[in-house]
Amino acid sequence: MPVEHDEEHFEEHFAGRLSHALHDTGGDFDTDRAALAAGGRARGRRLTLRRRAAVAGGAAGIALVGVGAALLVPWGGTPAPLPSNSSVAGQPSGTPSTTPAPSPVTSRELIETLEGLLPEGKVSEQEARGADGDMPTPYVHLVYDDGKGPGAIGVSLNEVEPGSDQARQTVDCPDKTLIPHDSCLSTRLPDGSLLKLFQGYEYPDRRVDTKWWSADLVTPAGQHISVSEWNAAAEKDAPVSRPEPPLSTAQLKELVTARVWRGYVDSIPEDPKKPTAAATPSTEVEPGVESVLATLVPLLPKDVEVVEKGSDYTYLVLDDGKGRSYVQIDVQHGMGDKETVDQLFGDGAETLPDGTKVMSRESGGDKGVEGSVMWTVDTLRPGPEGFRVVISAFNAGTQHEAPTRETPALTMKQLREIALSPKWDRFR
Repeated sequence: MPVEHDEEHFEEHFAGRLSHALHDTGGDFDTDRAALAAGGRARGRRLTLRRRAAVAGGAAGIALVGVGAALLVPWGGTPAPLPSNSSVAGQPSGTPSTTPAPSPVTSRELIETLEGLLPEGKVSEQEARGADGDMPTPYVHLVYDDGKGPGAIGVSLNEVEPGSDQARQTVDCPDKTLIPHDSCLSTRLPDGSLLKLFQGYEYPDRRVDTKWWSADLVTPAGQHISVSEWNAAAEKDAPVSRPEPPLSTAQLKELVTARVWRGYVDSIPEDPKKPTAAATPSTEVEPGVESVLATLVPLLPKDVEVVEKGSDYTYLVLDDGKGRSYVQIDVQHGMGDKETVDQLFGDGAETLPDGTKVMSRESGGDKGVEGSVMWTVDTLRPGPEGFRVVISAFNAGTQHEAPTRETPALTMKQLREIALSPKWDRFR
């Protein structure tokens, strides 16, 4: 896998926000969808599994023990021996070290550590980025084969603010309507760390049956370790090479909780460009899911039934008797900068007498879903706060499923009326 693709993947999957929602955004998607994804992340969309458009994004966030089986600890000291042929020889969890800040972990250390923590097998295509470079997020990626076929495995390391929404969202299980998956379990460990074990798919629409399993750990100190694996030699553009990814859920847990990763997170240098609390401007608190949906539902036509509501993201599934239709909405502040306005409300945008900008778009939905239709009305109220309401409707019950009807349950006129309703001014 090219280094550029690998870096993009880890920015996408492991940047700390899982905006696991809208997992496979890209390709044929136009700017309104990318902006919806960005807005959802800004508002704290739970998991998504991907995350920016890192990168579509994403959000697309989706890793040193050497051959001698000696653990290389980043804070110095004598390497600790590991038992040979261990099954993911994880070290016990504990409280973070209070020793002086270690030297930044190198790419070589990351590769050696991941190799040493894996069960016996063949490794190849090792790539890594340490904390000693210009990029702030270390990661390691390799291809591992236990004799049952190659599978890609990666680890990414970063920091989150302890107790923050970002920390909680990182270990929240995703909504199955947004991110189809087989299993997800989020638990608190005895040391207070939060752990999420996820089993899903690289492509939500299953156009390729590549499985993606992951483990995310957030410690009380804000250390975030993320492990991902696939049943193919690469997360994308590689044939499925085995029925399941190489590590079991138990092995993923052992790997992500290995104490050595915490030391490596602590070795990430402080970003000198990071704004201080005093320098950080106050931001608007985005409205919660329940309040947004409570405002949306009374604005719907009387002949549609709400058959499903989002709990972690602002969406509804409607049915007017002609089939299910997925509707998503974002209510956002801070969208009034010139670059954003030019991107979202460029050629073809309408400006109403009060200064509100309106852009309507008709496009296909998710890439790879034949016949998918997505209708969007995007609005930006005048004022320095950049208050935006954008709503989209699909001709299927989710963004990833095959169409259940020819067109969405809401017409473009109805979407426009909803987006421009003065009821949204309560959130300005």
